[in-house]
Amino acid sequence: MASPRAVLLGVSTLALAGGTVLGLVGVSAPAGRPAPAQGVQLQAADAQVAAAPKVTRSQVIANAKTWHPHTSSRIPYSQSKTHGGYRTDCSGYASMALKLPKPGPNTVGLASSTYSTKIKLSQLTKGDLIIDAIGSNTTRHVVIFEKWTSSKHTAYWAYEQRGGYGTDHRTRTYGLSSGSQYKPYRPKNIT
Repeated sequence: MASPRAVLLGVSTLALAGGTVLGLVGVSAPAGRPAPAQGVQLQAADAQVAAAPKVTRSQVIANAKTWHPHTSSRIPYSQSKTHGGYRTDCSGYASMALKLPKPGPNTVGLASSTYSTKIKLSQLTKGDLIIDAIGSNTTRHVVIFEKWTSSKHTAYWAYEQRGGYGTDHRTRTYGLSSGSQYKPYRPKNIT
C-alpha cells in the first residue's frame, strides 16, 4: 500500500499535468489501491496554485491581449481544443492570462478558494475576475476585468473568450444588477 506522502505526490503530479480541481475529486486509484482522501486531493490543488507563478495586474492584461481580440488572428472558442496548452474556453483563457498550470481549472475551479477570493464590486482592479460559477458548462462564464468605463461604475471593459466568437475585448455589465449570478473575485497569484 502506498504511503500518504506517495499518494499526495502522485495526485500532485496529476494536478500539475493538467487535472482540474473538480477533475481531481473524481480521481480513482489504480486497481487494488485505496482512492486518495478528499483532503489529499485538495492539498494537491493547493500545490497546483503554489506552482503558479506570481503575475502582476499589467501582465494579466498583456497576456490576455496575446490571443488577439478583434483581429482575424483571434483564437476561436472551444471547450475541447487548446492553444499553447490552454483550453480555448473562457476559463482556459483566464487561466492563460493568470499563468496557471495548463490546461487551467474550469470556471467553478477559478471561483473556488483554491484559486481566488471573493471581493466587492467596488474593489475590482485590472486583472480581477468576474465569474458566474452556477449552472452547466454551457452557462457558466468568466471575464477578466480591465477598467470601469466611467466613474459611475455602470459598465466595465473586460477580456473574455466567448462562444460563437472567440477572444474579445468589450464593455460588460455582468454582476452589476441586483441578484446577478456573476460575482467579483481576486486571483490568489496576482500581485
